[in-house]
Amino acid sequence: MTAKVFIDGEAGTTGLEIRQRLAGRRDLEVVSLPEARRKDVEARRDLLNRSDAVILCLPDEAAREAVALVESNSVRVIDASTAHRTASGWAYGFPEMAKGQREKIEEARRISNPGCWATGFIALVKPLVEAGLIPSDWPVIAGGVSGYSGGGRSMIAEFEGPQAVQTPFRLYALGLEHKHLPEMQAYAGLAQRPFFAPAVGRYRKGMLVEVPLPLQAMPGAPSAQAVRERLAEAYAGEPFVEVVSADASGEVATLDPEGLNDTNRLRLYVFGAPQTGQALLVALLDNLGKGAAGAAVQNLNLALGLPESAGL
Repeated sequence: MTAKVFIDGEAGTTGLEIRQRLAGRRDLEVVSLPEARRKDVEARRDLLNRSDAVILCLPDEAAREAVALVESNSVRVIDASTAHRTASGWAYGFPEMAKGQREKIEEARRISNPGCWATGFIALVKPLVEAGLIPSDWPVIAGGVSGYSGGGRSMIAEFEGPQAVQTPFRLYALGLEHKHLPEMQAYAGLAQRPFFAPAVGRYRKGMLVEVPLPLQAMPGAPSAQAVRERLAEAYAGEPFVEVVSADASGEVATLDPEGLNDTNRLRLYVFGAPQTGQALLVALLDNLGKGAAGAAVQNLNLALGLPESAGL
């Protein structure tokens, strides 16, 4: 039987990307409301409760309101907003994050899709905290650069509109607050928020998440090789996560943040300088792929008991 999927907020950036990934699927039927009725509460309530799965691509408050409209116990809800990422009763939709996480997603009625920055950060940091290579109370620093699509419609209009900005690169979140910080701290297993300094570039999508580590100053002074081996162990056999070998990393001179665009893949690097005892961890992903729409489709597949890589 074909499962019915409703994307509430299908006209937004993430919604459009999800629709594109679901196009042509014979195991799913994407159902929609006519444009004129997309803000009709009763029409939305009806479709939210008649669908097998719902993907919310809405602002936080609108996502909370949509969840409140779901009365059927059989509907699987995947929320792509920030609203429920650390909420009790919601499974965090990062299947590769830990052993047993995939099963939690498969069984859950409520699944929160991770943030793009959080995906890269958690992938790099969580296995190292679990192994004791990074103490849970260590003051972790993170940064990186993302394409402007990560800022949604307003930032896309700013960079693509008639008065498009020409700034090639800029820092943001200079108040040292960011909506992804709570999930970054919670799921990486840190006792304190990381110091996070993100940036946006004048290109549409693709991102690099960076975590520098002064290994020589950390308890036990772990080596870059030990860090790499732990990451490789954590993601062994994962179809969408790759840990780059020491030899391949040594041949990398520069990294292109657009290198995995239009995929659901996540590539992790460990660059080490043995002479100084330093390491730079880098995650490469498409902020609209594994960082948003691709992850939503992966979670949808798991929730509906379909092949995890279908459509990806």
